[in-house]
Amino acid sequence: MNQQEISLIEKTKQGDILSFEKLIEPYQKKAFNIAYRMLGNLEDANDITQEALIKIYKSINKFEGKSSFSTWIYSIVSNTCIDFLRKKKKSQVVYLEQQDDTGEKTYQIEVADEMNTPEYLFERKEMRNIIHDAINQLKVDQKEIIILRDINGFSYQEIADILKCSEGTVKSRISRARNSLRILLSKKLQEA
Repeated sequence: MNQQEISLIEKTKQGDILSFEKLIEPYQKKAFNIAYRMLGNLEDANDITQEALIKIYKSINKFEGKSSFSTWIYSIVSNTCIDFLRKKKKSQVVYLEQQDDTGEKTYQIEVADEMNTPEYLFERKEMRNIIHDAINQLKVDQKEIIILRDINGFSYQEIADILKCSEGTVKSRISRARNSLRILLSKKLQEA
């Protein structure tokens, strides 16, 4: 932590909201990305990110500086997402995509090169959907570790700090999660 961050933390602990806003500004985008990847829904991610930021503000006095401030923030965001998923699991809702009044959707695409052909874009979107669905089918702890490591690129040590476990535990969880994801993807690709 740099001196400015330490100073902002101390001012926030004294109730200075402007200092809190300055303090969390560099972390908000990544916090939102974690929430979005874990929840898969823009509105839920916005709500949970805001909820996590409120928790961070209310519990700033509990931050002791034993880990980096970013690690502390991301662990709160991650735990808030897990709590939300647990609550949501009890009342699962399926959302269907709506079509416009004519029942058709029209797209205008200018093809600049072979990588942007409609077929390529469709296949890429389909593959992204398959991967996203497979990640969502993982157990919550496996989903969390895949998102932290493979999507957000946290180091093993950062993940260990966020999840409050050893680096060795992180590595074994990542291995198991990737194996589970590989199996799910294999099944989904065979179905497609």
